[in-house]
Parts: sequence; C-alpha cells; structure tokens
Amino acid sequence: MIYDLIVIGGGPGGYLASERAAEAGLKVLCIERENLGGVCLNEGCIPTKTLLYSAKLFDGAKHGDKYGVSVDSIAIDHNKVVARKNKVVKMLVGGIRNTLKAKGVEVVNGIGRIKCISDDNFEVEAGDATYSAKHLIIATGSTSVIPPIEGVREGIEKGKILTNREILNLSEVPNKLVVVGGGVIGLEMASYYNSIGSQVTVVEMLDHIAGENDSELSEILRKNYEKRGIKFLLSTKVVRFTDTQVHCVSESGEQIELEYDYALMSVGRRANTDIGLENIGVAVERGAIITDPQMRTNVNNCYAVGDCNGKSMLAHTAYREAEVAVNNILGKADAIDYSRIPSVIYTNPELASVGETEATALKKGMDIRVKKLSMRFSGRYLAENEGGDGIFKLIVNNKDNRVVGAQALANYSSEFIVAVGVMIEANMTLEQVQKVVFPHPTVCEIIREAVFFEE
Repeated sequence: MIYDLIVIGGGPGGYLASERAAEAGLKVLCIERENLGGVCLNEGCIPTKTLLYSAKLFDGAKHGDKYGVSVDSIAIDHNKVVARKNKVVKMLVGGIRNTLKAKGVEVVNGIGRIKCISDDNFEVEAGDATYSAKHLIIATGSTSVIPPIEGVREGIEKGKILTNREILNLSEVPNKLVVVGGGVIGLEMASYYNSIGSQVTVVEMLDHIAGENDSELSEILRKNYEKRGIKFLLSTKVVRFTDTQVHCVSESGEQIELEYDYALMSVGRRANTDIGLENIGVAVERGAIITDPQMRTNVNNCYAVGDCNGKSMLAHTAYREAEVAVNNILGKADAIDYSRIPSVIYTNPELASVGETEATALKKGMDIRVKKLSMRFSGRYLAENEGGDGIFKLIVNNKDNRVVGAQALANYSSEFIVAVGVMIEANMTLEQVQKVVFPHPTVCEIIREAVFFEE
C-alpha cells in the first residue's frame, strides 16, 4: 500500500507529526518499535514527574511543621508510587493510540528500516512487510549513552547499573545510590531517591551541575540539595565499577571509592540512526541526522524530527519540529527557532530557562543588563516557601530594550517560564511588558516585578 507519509517512530515528534498530517488529509502510516509515546512518555518526562510529585508531597508532609501542619507519622510506599506511575503512563499511551486511530493514522508495531527510494517513493520495511510513501519523517529518538568504563557492561547485566529506563521500575529503595552525571536525568532521580530515603552521591566530570544552565542558579540548587543530604563530587571522573564500589578520580588526582547498591548512568543520550539511512544517502554528523530549520534532510521529501537530529533533545522541541516538518510537507512555509525553546529541570525547586543566559549573551557580544530579584518579591512564593532562596533573572538587550532571556529557580517556574518565551517570540520591549496584567497573587508576578525593578 502507498501512503502520503510514513513516520518512523511513535514518540512525541512521531505521533504528533502523524496526527497533524492526518488532520490535513494525508494518508499516514506510523511505525513504532515499542510503545507509542516514546522515551518521553514511557521512560522519561511523564514517569519521572509522577515520581517527583509523590516525593514533593512526602517532603511537604515531613516539613509541614514550618507551615503549622503537624504530622505524627508519615511514610512513603515506593512500590505504590511506581504502580501509580505505571497507571498514568498506561492511560496516556492509550490516549495517544485512540487519538491516532480517530484521526485515521495506521499504526504498525515493528522496527522500521529504510530500504530504498523507488519511483520517487520511500520504501520502508517493518517486520515482513514493505510500505511506500512519497514523504518520510524520521522520528527514531535516542538512547542512553553507555560509556566504556571498566565494569559497566557487567554491572548492567547484573542489574546493578541502571539507565533512565530501569531506575523508573526499581522495586526497592537503594540504601546507597550513586548517580553518574549531574544533568537533568541525574538530578531529577537524585532528588526523588534522596527524598524517599536513599543516600545519594552525584559524580559529575564538570565543575558544576545542571549543564549549561545559569551558573549562579545551579550553584544555589546544588547547595539546597547538599543541605538535604546529597553529596556532590564535581570535577570527578568514574574510572571503574566493581560489584560493590564505584572508583573515581578527582581532577587533582585523588582516588575516591564509593560504596553502592545501585548506580544510575546518566551521562547523556545518543541519536538512534541505525535504520538504513545509508540506503538513501541521508547525511549524518556526529551520529545525528543533519536537518535545516525546515526539518529537511539532504534527501528530497525526507525530514527528521526529535532526538534523532541531535538539535535539542526535549519532547517539546520534538513537538514543534513535527509541526514544522508537516507544514513544509503541506507547502506551508515554516521554520524552527531553537534559541527560544525553554528548558526545565524538575527538581524541588525547579530550574527553568528560556532564551539567553547572562553567559551566552555575553559570549555573543551582546550589550545586556540583568534584572535579578529574589523570588521573595512574589507574595505567593513567599507564602508557600518558608526560607526559600529562589532567584529570578531577566536578560534585557540594552540596544533595543527588548527581553532576550530569563532564568528562574522556584516552584512553578516550569509553568511560568513560557510567558517570557512568548515575550521573546513577540520581540517585546520592557515598556510593552509593563502593560501586561498578571493575576495576583501568583508566582509568575516575579516577571512583572523584574520588569519594573531598577537597582
């Protein structure tokens, strides 16, 4: 059977591309090797947030006395938390399946592999069948990077060393958990297991956590978690695993041995591109598919969205890329701007960012000013965060007085950072933002406070 579009991969980029294309009247086939929803829904975004919300409730109850709430006895049942996580995932996966069915998308479960181009149609194999389509969207996602450290493979085989997939289904609470990597996945899982009773150590090769986030806010976040008992070994490299110890070396050459029950390997992700790209000549660079702002590859009518193009490995990026790709297939001019995509680490407090940071702006030679406020300027934040030390930063371009970025360390920052993203997208000046009315009291009022703030 010949389709208008074949989508390889049913994660955020793949299923949304299938949905949007079908809504426009195209005959669409979506090929998914495992579960609809991809890593985000099954092994990433949604499962981790479900666990973290339970931990947040638990933490709130433990420290309720600060807010006049006394609890005589409190406990968390990790297996019930995991069971609820599985229920949430099942419901959402079913919702995606039903939506695609309602839109008329045909879904095939199997490993999609590109065979060739024949008569200007892409030939894609899945199982024993071959399918054809004029257009192809590759949305094959990514997998965890497993570095060539001594003992890692053996540890994975024994179930002692975990990736983001396995740790979400761990049936026991580790007494000692070592997290290798202080990025998004590592910090979120460190946060959860620290909350429910594990002794957590985070080992990070860089001299800071949270990747390219604002260094001042990242440092405050690290100190918050140190107070809660997480140990951070920065500028430190893991060199070997045994059954009971993680052997590390610091930048100064100090040998460090850590006892562990389980270790989480969270040092990054790599694009899934072993799908026969060479059979049609799709260009790849450093393991990721090369795409332009229209999501086009170097092969006519072939597009790549989501983690497989390595541009921005975030589910919401994949959503936007999917829409861009489908719009271009439909002949509607569209392009993506990666500079305005928000990012969030869902720790407690959350660390959110959009647009330029102070460091990236200065690196580009921009003349900027930073409006930095304590989150305590927000009445709602102050009411809900006893002793909170959150910070909000608004980055303004002095050349035209326009908002170009923001960073926030605060509860709900994942929800309100998008407001600054809209301001950046609309190219708003401070004078224009000053006319925006924020509901009161809300944590997002910190944006208005920053706009009017003058030191």
